[in-house]
Amino acid sequence: QVQLVESGGGLVQAGGSLRLSCVASGRTASAYAVGWFRQTPGKEREFVGAINWNGGTADYADSVKGRFTISRDNAKNTVWLQMTSLKPEDTAIYYCAACINPYANKGTPLHYYNYWGQGTQVTVSS
Repeated sequence: QVQLVESGGGLVQAGGSLRLSCVASGRTASAYAVGWFRQTPGKEREFVGAINWNGGTADYADSVKGRFTISRDNAKNTVWLQMTSLKPEDTAIYYCAACINPYANKGTPLHYYNYWGQGTQVTVSS
């Protein structure tokens, strides 16, 4: 069993930055790839990016590539999503999720992510 808790969301102006954190608990938390997703009302949950279990490789959605960076520190059981050059269209609830595999990318099916955090709201004003 893995529990995930996100934090760091808030209100920021366009062009600004935020860093989200995802803290995992559970004996094998460091063995999972972790993905970040976002969702707005009435829309499906959208893949933002994912990082492999050892932090060696990360993959991103085209909409955030070059602006967002995912990193992790398994000693701290923490994964971060650094968001820069934020746009109003980045406004959403952001979720982190642990994948059943140690490797994940934009093609990993949603149902492979079997542990989810509660989400944190990010609002970007224009």
